[in-house]
Amino acid sequence: MVYAFDPELATAVPALPITDLGDLVTARAAVSELRDRLPAPDLAGLRIDDVPVPADGHEVALRVYRPADPVAPSALYFVHGGGFMVGDLDVAQVPCVELVRALGIVVVSVEYRLAPETPYPGPLEDVYTGLCWLADHADELGVDPDRIVTYGISSGGCLSGGLALLARDRGGPRVAYQFLNAPVLDDRLATPSMREFVDTPLWNRPQAEISWDAYLGPGLRATDAVPCYAAPARATDLTGLPPAYVAVKQFDPLRDEGIAYAVAMQAAGVNVELHLFPGTFHGSARLTGAAISRREQEEQLAVLRHVTAR
Repeated sequence: MVYAFDPELATAVPALPITDLGDLVTARAAVSELRDRLPAPDLAGLRIDDVPVPADGHEVALRVYRPADPVAPSALYFVHGGGFMVGDLDVAQVPCVELVRALGIVVVSVEYRLAPETPYPGPLEDVYTGLCWLADHADELGVDPDRIVTYGISSGGCLSGGLALLARDRGGPRVAYQFLNAPVLDDRLATPSMREFVDTPLWNRPQAEISWDAYLGPGLRATDAVPCYAAPARATDLTGLPPAYVAVKQFDPLRDEGIAYAVAMQAAGVNVELHLFPGTFHGSARLTGAAISRREQEEQLAVLRHVTAR
């Protein structure tokens, strides 16, 4: 299918890597290789600590980034993407360093167990464990526990959305704001964008099918057995959730579920900001030479500066 990508993005599409989650060993190796090829971020002036947090029979790894001179007692809790199946603390390090420098606040990244080895609810429980640790140790980090902002991208957006629901229903740590960037939200894969975009770069319907089957377990996708904590789009009660910003990309199969979730939260009385970036596709923001990518990055930082400063 031919897509009306932003012209600056379109020229880069042929050179984009192809990651096939159906070949998980190769996919994970490719992500590790890409991570190792990227320039190391400048860590000067930052304090970075790896923190193992005891959980139920295992440990959840956190990485805490602290600026030399924090500008606000807020914290950003970063949940990486990767289709529930790839990614780790090292892959998340570059964006986390960029965020701690741009925002001047504490950033905490969580490494959750990956599917299919650990399906739902394991990854979500890991993310919840990390949030509880952050809230419990807020004082020593110089953070106000009522000023924790969650940031989730792609499948990390699914985990962040599920985390907000879980924290609300368990009476857990307060999430002040949730930033959902191109979030995965709906296992039913029934929206127009999900049905149509079967060959878009970096993410498409076939990849989504593999990803959800790994996260939920075989045979559960699109059945009544899937809870809202696993697929937030299934939630029937969105009242009391934190204010949210939802970013979607025009040619992303996840586009319509992100829009629908934003509208549903707004209908439930949640303050929501929704932005669709034209001509973009899933992950296109990494093509930083394009003007639309710069706009997206500037918008993201403007929103995060605003919500972490207040």
